[in-house]
Amino acid sequence: MPKTRTFRRWRRAALAGIAAAALAVSGCSIQITSQPDPSIGDDTMLINADHGNPLFSRNFNPYLTNTRTAARWMYEPLILVNPLDGSLTPWLASEWEQPDAETIVMTVREGVEWSDGTPFTPEDVAFTFEMLKETPANDIYGAWQHLAGVEAGDDTVTFHLQGEDAPALSIIGKTFMVPAHIWADVDDPGTWRNEEPVGTGPFVLGNYNDQQYSMDRNPDYWQADSIEIEHIILPATNTQLDTVTRGYDWAYSFISDVEGTWGAASEHNRFWFPPVGIISLMPNLEQAPFDDVDVRRGIALALDRDEIAETASEGYMEPAGQTGLILPNQEEYLDPAIPDGGVIAQDRDAALESFADAGYTLEGDRLVDGSGEQLSFSLTTANGYSDWTRAAQAVQRQLGDVGIDVSLELPQPAGYQSAIANGDFEMAIGGMGNGEVYQAFNSLLSSDFYVPSGETTANNFERFRSDEADALLTEYRSTVDEERQTEIVRELQGIVYEQMPVIGLYYGGSWGLFNDAKFTGWPSAEDPYMIPQNYDSAPLMIFTRLERVEDDK
Repeated sequence: MPKTRTFRRWRRAALAGIAAAALAVSGCSIQITSQPDPSIGDDTMLINADHGNPLFSRNFNPYLTNTRTAARWMYEPLILVNPLDGSLTPWLASEWEQPDAETIVMTVREGVEWSDGTPFTPEDVAFTFEMLKETPANDIYGAWQHLAGVEAGDDTVTFHLQGEDAPALSIIGKTFMVPAHIWADVDDPGTWRNEEPVGTGPFVLGNYNDQQYSMDRNPDYWQADSIEIEHIILPATNTQLDTVTRGYDWAYSFISDVEGTWGAASEHNRFWFPPVGIISLMPNLEQAPFDDVDVRRGIALALDRDEIAETASEGYMEPAGQTGLILPNQEEYLDPAIPDGGVIAQDRDAALESFADAGYTLEGDRLVDGSGEQLSFSLTTANGYSDWTRAAQAVQRQLGDVGIDVSLELPQPAGYQSAIANGDFEMAIGGMGNGEVYQAFNSLLSSDFYVPSGETTANNFERFRSDEADALLTEYRSTVDEERQTEIVRELQGIVYEQMPVIGLYYGGSWGLFNDAKFTGWPSAEDPYMIPQNYDSAPLMIFTRLERVEDDK
């Protein structure tokens, strides 16, 4: 540990030096400070959340990929899901029950109105799902991969599933609701730009131009008493320098030396970077030697995760375990029989023993097989993902220390996505883990996603197959017993820990930047009520928790 602490001190000192050098003007170092626009009132929030290209297009269809970010602050889901831990909060559905694993009954919240004054009803819910069935491109969460039918009652909506599928609750619940009295007349909901949005959310569209738009508080919002923000402004152009200097109340961005830049710019600037995924080595299990668990274990034991995490994330994130769980978010699911929270310590001797079990021995500075051929492979990551590139370089160096020759492949992001989807890689930097534990293990392990290399898959990129894992995932879908679900999760993490279909390295972060001069109540490590991202549905809960700072005057 002394080595790690020394390395971190050196790394942060180096970053501070780089930051200072970047701010040097005419030979003088200057301190960047935040200078808020004095024309923006204390009741108004300036948010760095939407980005023009370079200008805004007027699109508030919440299902389209190029929609304005704030569209998903006007349209709400039935249930809010916290991506940190998968916890569910009733939203437009006031409650729900699962009488069996094939049925979900949601009670539609009373007293909710669309922003044009029309009541929100179970018929709106049923219409929304029928529209998604007819317009599959809008079904962005894949609800109809689980649904067989939807029925509206007096104050409830019943969802009939295609089979035993208890985890479908969160997927159905987070679907955005739209008003039947408007969308029923839309010719093509899959392309409609919805320029005059009518939603149930806390804000309505204010002024709009292609460089900036604003949102105004919805006085008839069903939680109006909890919204203390009167206006929101979203500019189109946001550089990293803008993020630090412009006086934003909320931004979402990875910033080098966040304490020396964002933190130093204002005494009111705060940040919280919670873990939201596990950055991992993803071997192609259909290619030798990665089809041998002893090789995978040898690689896992050869790595110094403290150094990788420090190098890749600039000290913001911690080493990750080999359970597939995101800790501490999902501590309740951790199998206590797995040591050290699943984190595998570097052990060179144990690594060489594992390689020996696979038929490899260290000769000089080369790890070779029985024919004298050195163990070598290419490691693929996306060009431009700077933390992943730094992680790949650290892995390359550390595996070189045990005689493995690793070359790096850095295609553009689209090429990277194509390579992992088609199995056109030997090993890649990728991810595992998800706030929703079933979805995390299903995406990672289910043979439902298996296709041989050369064919395209949406998950299970490593091409893992296990009858045991499939049986556990099937049982999870068939039970609504939460205790049994937890037991199944522990058995699944045992598979990931022992068989190493992927090799965990460090946690990926959620990069929340806040200013508490005007509003307080931001999510934090002490109160992690929601992920700090300012896109998708997460802001809906955050907006209800923020309180305006009273002016002493």
